[in-house]
Amino acid sequence: MNTLREIGQLAEHYDIAIVGAGPAGLSAAARAAELGLSVLLADENPAPGGQIYRAITTTPVADRSVLGEDYWKGGALVTRLERTSAAYAPGCTVWSVAPDEAGGFELGLSLGGQARLVGAGQVILATGAQERPFPIPGWTLPGVMTAGAAQIALKSSGLVPSGRTVIAGCGPLLYLLAGQLAAAGANIVAVLDTTPRRNWLSALASLPDFLRSPYLAKGLKLMAAARRELAFRTGVTALAAEGSGKVTGVKVTRGGATETIPCDALLLHQGVIPGINLSNAAGCAQHFDTVQHCWTPTVDDWFASSIPGIAIAGDGAGIGGAESAALRGEIAALDAARRLGRISEAERNEKAAPTRAELARSLRGRRFLDLLYRPAPQFLAPPADETIVCRCEEVTAGQIRDTASRLGVTGPNQMKAFLRCGMGPCQGRLCGPTVVELIAQVRGVSPAETGYYRLRPPVKPVTLAELAALPPTESAVKAVVR
Repeated sequence: MNTLREIGQLAEHYDIAIVGAGPAGLSAAARAAELGLSVLLADENPAPGGQIYRAITTTPVADRSVLGEDYWKGGALVTRLERTSAAYAPGCTVWSVAPDEAGGFELGLSLGGQARLVGAGQVILATGAQERPFPIPGWTLPGVMTAGAAQIALKSSGLVPSGRTVIAGCGPLLYLLAGQLAAAGANIVAVLDTTPRRNWLSALASLPDFLRSPYLAKGLKLMAAARRELAFRTGVTALAAEGSGKVTGVKVTRGGATETIPCDALLLHQGVIPGINLSNAAGCAQHFDTVQHCWTPTVDDWFASSIPGIAIAGDGAGIGGAESAALRGEIAALDAARRLGRISEAERNEKAAPTRAELARSLRGRRFLDLLYRPAPQFLAPPADETIVCRCEEVTAGQIRDTASRLGVTGPNQMKAFLRCGMGPCQGRLCGPTVVELIAQVRGVSPAETGYYRLRPPVKPVTLAELAALPPTESAVKAVVR
């Protein structure tokens, strides 16, 4: 592996450019390089691993039991990549992917405060997952953060929240994070489970597959350990963070009764959804997944998107977990190699067969989890008008509902023109799903009918100085001369 830390070290062109160094990206880059292709793996984090394996090569957490054995499996993916000739650019932001005049792609990259355009014959987007927005009253108070943010602090720096900590939400990560933080010494005073009890009815038909899946033993072990050591409260139907200047407590409603739990930190989580901003801006088709209840890129059996030459691997193409992400990255790389003429279709199929079998095994039971941990409607579309939905522009749920109702706004792109939600630095990552839910609720239609943001590059903040310093392309020069 050749680590690149300066923009000038990047080549003009690569056979394959892979965005994201999580399990899918690491696996895809290693496989492509092993097949003799020139590979660029670009990732905005300072070290490989993505979210699930974050800081796997640099974490200060020495006690393996704190993060669990599954976390340390990420080391094998990094070791495999290190044995190849792939170019790896940490701290590199990819803000644009667009077709070039030669039939390939041009990627806009920023590294070390400088920008560069790099060509690639094929692109694999392994942008992973992000936490589903969880807007409740007071969620912008200091001391309130996502469970994922707390995980980043733990894995990257060995830090845990100080003082009394409450974890609230739903999904398997709730149990994992609670166990990890408790093992690291955090003072967790309560875990508030918002999983709707009626979800069991919709998930019941998928239970047989779950009982035969690798999730069962792992999930039971996590739940048993967490419930044995921590105070769990189920059936939570409403939440609100309280405090002036910082969070001092969380108001909880369950069983028709309301109480306030004093706390110094509140960690929120209601599952993860694909990170679709880059694939969306690149023009890849998206659809609303009614099982995972989120917008997801449309891909084929080889994880190829609607744009020939762009594949989307891992959780960025639908949530499946770390193990399946690595397998999907492997399959996407094989198909990219076939598209480039490195291997034949028959070779691709033969090499992919055992990986596909493993993938099917790893995904067995996933549907049960998706249905069981689907968030409650009141947490997808916050009922309290004062709840901030778009943190960048400070737009509230009440403003969105009022605008949709009075002005007849039919979708989030139209809503931008009135309220600017989705136009801040996060480009809708933290508000998009909620804005869609609120508009759909007002209009009495589905999120699929409401649609999602149409995004345009740059999808991440880039300075004017970086853009101005970009070398002019031949087409740009011709446009000026003419």
